[in-house]
Amino acid sequence: MPMKAWHLYLIRCSDNTLYTGISNDVSRRLAEHRSGRGARYLRGRGTLVLVRKIRVGGRGDALKAERRVKRMKKEQKEKLVRGKVRLKDLIKKNERW
Repeated sequence: MPMKAWHLYLIRCSDNTLYTGISNDVSRRLAEHRSGRGARYLRGRGTLVLVRKIRVGGRGDALKAERRVKRMKKEQKEKLVRGKVRLKDLIKKNERW
């Protein structure tokens, strides 16, 4: 059985904050978040909307990308959500992700 590709995803909460996560099944993970299982950060934050999903390859690459995006300022994350910048362009050129 082939391995599923991993994705980085961003969820917008009703308070307009952005949550970043990774999964090899984003639909399942979003359902978990919406049901209150999953990230504690998202509990009680109202409606959760998936605003971006980016294929990143393997789990290791996904973890590196997630770490980078979580460290970004909200302004940079918003550009990523709107497609104004690519994830690859936000990661250091010499850092494999």
